[in-house]
Amino acid sequence: MTSSNFVKALNLKDSCAMVIGSMIGSGIFLVSAQTARLVQSPCLFLLIWVLASLMTILAATCTGELASLFPKAGGQYVYLKNAYNNLVAFLYGWTLFSVIQTGTIAAVAVAFAKFLSVFIPCLSTSNIIFSIFNFPISSLQLVAVGLICLLTLNNCLGINAAKFIQNFFTLLKLISLVGIILLGVSIFNRASGLTYNLSHFFDMPTICHSNTGFFILTALAGIIGPLFSMDAWNNVTFTSEEVINPEITLPKSLFIGTCVVCTLYILINVIYLVVLPLHGSPHGTDIISCGIQYATEDRVATAVLEVILGKIGVYIMAAAIMISTFGGLNSLILAAPRVYYAMAEDGLFFKFASKIHPKSKVPVMGLVLQGIWASLLTFSGSYSNLLEYVIFATLFFYILTIGSVFLFRQKFSDRPRLFKVPFYPVTPALYIVLALTIMVAEVVVSPNYCLASVLIVISGLPAYLFWSKKINN
Repeated sequence: MTSSNFVKALNLKDSCAMVIGSMIGSGIFLVSAQTARLVQSPCLFLLIWVLASLMTILAATCTGELASLFPKAGGQYVYLKNAYNNLVAFLYGWTLFSVIQTGTIAAVAVAFAKFLSVFIPCLSTSNIIFSIFNFPISSLQLVAVGLICLLTLNNCLGINAAKFIQNFFTLLKLISLVGIILLGVSIFNRASGLTYNLSHFFDMPTICHSNTGFFILTALAGIIGPLFSMDAWNNVTFTSEEVINPEITLPKSLFIGTCVVCTLYILINVIYLVVLPLHGSPHGTDIISCGIQYATEDRVATAVLEVILGKIGVYIMAAAIMISTFGGLNSLILAAPRVYYAMAEDGLFFKFASKIHPKSKVPVMGLVLQGIWASLLTFSGSYSNLLEYVIFATLFFYILTIGSVFLFRQKFSDRPRLFKVPFYPVTPALYIVLALTIMVAEVVVSPNYCLASVLIVISGLPAYLFWSKKINN
């Protein structure tokens, strides 16, 4: 089978829906608490979100040129292979399969189940249904795995079935976010958070005065949460061969989608500051005294809606997050098997992952393999730690990918491009400088996570040697 078996089914609207749907998961409703605890300043809090948005749009714009140059299934894997070599590309694909995509799928599925438990209290990690070899399986884990299986099955039916779910739930997600913003605006004149945060807008924590350098690094490390709540925008490039007129459609969808989501995320965080004080106490007795920093279980959006609507806001927010995670999970499941397909086509993954189903025209076995591994991670309960460990490596691969824009301008200078990065070379250079700075901050603030991230990537070397040896034989 060859890549020509893919069906061209994704237009600009579908591609934008995939970018937006992939980016909006549960992060925007939860990440702000951790960010607030790290930066401890309303001004820096907003600045971090603006900077994360800038980096995301810069990266997506640069990737648009790469997508226009290489409209092939596998996206980022293909760019890295053509820019560097098979090893670099494989290590990216290996990390994507082993942790990045499957770990995220597991985490998002569990997030869906946790918020479903607001309506069905018996769903809990403490509600053990049965055990396998003394390994307990909870009702919450079973719901998460069931959801992964359901959406994997739907994706196996073909790209049209997958995109229907994607488009519908992306629309619902956008409505949910706009609704939160409008509700926040409706209490603008009587919001206690606004008065407090304006009066303390430029306040800096004590450590900033005694150890300014370390505080700056800590604040920069605080951008990791916002960055990865905006991540997965690149998933649309994995489906390049199923996009209609990809040389033009992909750059447009990457720019439009990231701009829409980043704008909404900044506005959402403004609403958080309007409704709740940034500062709070871990021992707070009510929503206001806990503030954004110590919102119960980091559920800042839930706290905001509870202030505005009362107890019913908890249920409305739970429903909104379920919608968001359901749609986000579908896009995550849809996209990555196209990378495994490209790896298998190169002989660097299980051969069956390169098979396109004759009827559905999608890589069914890649979808099934991904679903099995993501489900196992769900049962393990270790996916959240794995995601924290791999953040450093993810930034590293983004830097290599954006850096390939410079390489391809030299290597393929005569090849026509339907889209070119605006303000080249400033745009890719700015992203690389910002990303490298954040990586340095991560090394200083969280050296153990960075080391673990490197080890996860290196763990792919034995697998690469195994498959590359089979190619040579």
